[in-house]
Amino acid sequence: MKRQVGIVGAGVSGLACGVVFAESGHETTIFAKEIGQQTTSAAAAALWFPYHVEPANKVIPWALETFRALIDLAPDCDTGVSMIELRQLSRVAEIQIPDWAIPLGARSVIPSEVEGSLESFKSGFSLRVPLMDTTIYLDYLANRFLKAHGQITESVRFEKLEDVDPNFGLVINCAGIGARELVRDVDLEPHRGQVAIVPRIQGLPYAVVCDDTPLMYAIPRTTDCVFGGTNEISNDLSVDSATTARIVAGCSHALNIEKPGVLAERVGLRPYRTSGVRVERAPLRDGRTAIHNYGHGGAGFTLSWGCAAEVLQLGKVPT
Repeated sequence: MKRQVGIVGAGVSGLACGVVFAESGHETTIFAKEIGQQTTSAAAAALWFPYHVEPANKVIPWALETFRALIDLAPDCDTGVSMIELRQLSRVAEIQIPDWAIPLGARSVIPSEVEGSLESFKSGFSLRVPLMDTTIYLDYLANRFLKAHGQITESVRFEKLEDVDPNFGLVINCAGIGARELVRDVDLEPHRGQVAIVPRIQGLPYAVVCDDTPLMYAIPRTTDCVFGGTNEISNDLSVDSATTARIVAGCSHALNIEKPGVLAERVGLRPYRTSGVRVERAPLRDGRTAIHNYGHGGAGFTLSWGCAAEVLQLGKVPT
């Protein structure tokens, strides 16, 4: 049954849901305060990996479905999706390769294989994963949505989901950290992430990620490289210059390179939900149906297509 669908939020989750609903023939409109490079999604490194998100029994199937979708997009450079080797490393412990990563070809990385400051890392594993260049990928999703006759209405902020025009019988909540106020979800926490964009690093063909404290990652893109990062509970969206200096120094040390210049600094709030990602139907007070799709933590890109497919299925359930 075709229906009018209103989606709140134009980050990667809202755009992915918009694409699957519009391409399924539904009259779909995305409402958002900010779009494109102004969204939290634009500040993400956008490397496929189920990072900082629960629960695993739901997250991993969503992540693997998204992996398959991104593999299909990677051959087309206009999508902004490419494949890259990820080296997941630890300074303090022996990393166990996750069970889900073994069928994808993950292998152990011994310290002698790790470039840069070898004494910094004790163990790790490598895996080829999709990388989404947010400067290209978010526009690709928006254009694909519009091509499927979807509409985007920007500069809109709702106090509650019932504020969405009543003509939209199905309302999808992809508001990210905004869902904390939109649906009064006390389980949602803003986990602040700051990154520095630096010029492309010569001789760095793979991404390096170390989740130990302090969090460190260096992710090369087509024309630049993302250095990170932070993960702290905070609403502060302002750039902290001291944090940028620490990030650049830490990544440069790990890669054994001179400190590069900083092209840009970005801050985003990861929508981490202590009780886990919320993908479920719920009635609105005015009798309409809502489907919630938020709380993806540091894995919004990683879960986007898998969660969108589940939201589409939930939308087919008779009201």
